[in-house]
Amino acid sequence: MNTPRLAGHLLVECLIEQGVTHAFGVPGESYLAVLDGFHRHADRIRFVINRQEGGAAFMAEAHGKLTGRPGVCFVTRGPGATNASIGVHTAFQDSTPMVLFVGDVASDCRDREAFQEVDFFRFFGPLAKRVERIDDARRIPEYVARAFATALNGRPGPVVLVLPEDMLTHPVEAAPLPRVEAVEAWSDPGALRQLRELLLQAQRPLVLAGGGGWTPQAAQALARFAENWQLPVCNTFRFQDTFDNHHPLYAGDVGLGINPALAKRIQQADLLIAIGPRLGEATTGGYTLIEAPRPRQKLVHIHSSAEELNRVYQADLAICASLSAAARSLEVLTAPPQVPWADWAQGCHADYLANIDPANGGVQLPGEIDLPQVIHTLQRLLPADAVLTNGAGNFASWLHRFYRYPGLARGLKTQLAPTNGAMGYGVPAGVAAAITTGRTVFTIAGDGDFLMNGQELATATQYGAKSIVLLLNNGMYGTIRMHQEREYPAHVVGSSLHNPDFCALARAYGYAAERVTRTADWEPALRRALDAPTGTLIEMPLDPQVITTRGTLDAIRQAALRRQQT
Repeated sequence: MNTPRLAGHLLVECLIEQGVTHAFGVPGESYLAVLDGFHRHADRIRFVINRQEGGAAFMAEAHGKLTGRPGVCFVTRGPGATNASIGVHTAFQDSTPMVLFVGDVASDCRDREAFQEVDFFRFFGPLAKRVERIDDARRIPEYVARAFATALNGRPGPVVLVLPEDMLTHPVEAAPLPRVEAVEAWSDPGALRQLRELLLQAQRPLVLAGGGGWTPQAAQALARFAENWQLPVCNTFRFQDTFDNHHPLYAGDVGLGINPALAKRIQQADLLIAIGPRLGEATTGGYTLIEAPRPRQKLVHIHSSAEELNRVYQADLAICASLSAAARSLEVLTAPPQVPWADWAQGCHADYLANIDPANGGVQLPGEIDLPQVIHTLQRLLPADAVLTNGAGNFASWLHRFYRYPGLARGLKTQLAPTNGAMGYGVPAGVAAAITTGRTVFTIAGDGDFLMNGQELATATQYGAKSIVLLLNNGMYGTIRMHQEREYPAHVVGSSLHNPDFCALARAYGYAAERVTRTADWEPALRRALDAPTGTLIEMPLDPQVITTRGTLDAIRQAALRRQQT
């Protein structure tokens, strides 16, 4: 018989049993008993106090991406939960395992529109894999274990557990259930034989790898599959560390701002093998690069969720398998002594190398900052296991195009970025990575992006974490301005920003800070940041004309005006 203790304490014990080392959140009076459980077990689990629930949810999502285990977030009811919804949506679209715990109104107040009451089943229903409320404290172990299983199995994603305030204070004798592991779903042997036949008939195959659920072992198996068959591999949008970017079979990333040569290769391919991605809008060029619902190319789609297969794209071959099991099945698929697409594979990689050479296909951009050189310096100075994070905005395109990720096959995840295009993700994701891994963390942010969650630098300082933030400041919401100029040229409204002194703001949070206005000053500043005992923000003012890696704002406007005239 277990010793009776508060249900809130039992909940924390269940998290410990699931291997949770960090929980992120903003405290609320609706789950004080859980907070007391964190105090009781402070030697085994750490509650990280955030400054806003959106930042907390982003940190939990980033933790889930880094570890492959559900990231955990705690928020209070009403405003706390609605603030956290952005992280839940990110976890859902990015297929990241996560569990959000929401302190709720007491049971005797429910359904009266009590203080901060929200119907969480309706609110989170479209955003989460499952939403449940624990009314009986004795069933806490059951609900927690099921939440972790749901978050991990099939297509990974977020689960929301609602915790009535009075339930958490009940005395309870239940014991935690054992740690839940993801269930492996193996490929059908007949489907693998069919895949092999499709490969043997192909002349221009291409692999698209990405999505949530990859492990280092799965990435290594993917590399062996590609090498055995000499297959060119693309990484899908913001999963650029799925396959080693230095590998001679790497063809580039498929997403926003895609290399035009790679886009052409996808259209020319006669067989696409999509391993892991949902094939969403960003990866498919708005469902035109790969036409929906029936692609021009033959399509093999391998995904961990049966519900995702044939949902948007009717595949020639759909295989439901977890990525780890699928990759291990593919690596032993017998390849012929020679394949007819060797030149095709070499050409795909040559296109990638040409794309990361700023001298090819680019334009002369104004100002004193050479951003391709900034990224190349970053590549040279960061350790191989550094974690790179970003939110949403055109600023991220410089990292996406020019940085070469080492890949999960080398053992560690190195990219944290939101496929749902959530602004404000990069700073809290970087802080979470620093807190939970101790590795070097680099965040690239825009001015608008930074101001959405820059306050989480205070969280980093409180926990002795260190991240390096490169803030590209062009005084506007650059992506929106680009689209304005493309669709309504010279009609500028709502996209200009009057910004604070970012260096002073960073120092107020406890970060070192400096402003770099010339490319020559970037390397010394980065070296100082790497050597500094605390985090550092480096502000880099940009000419507003520097809007994409391939053109200027004026060029976009002039092209739009020419279209209007014709």
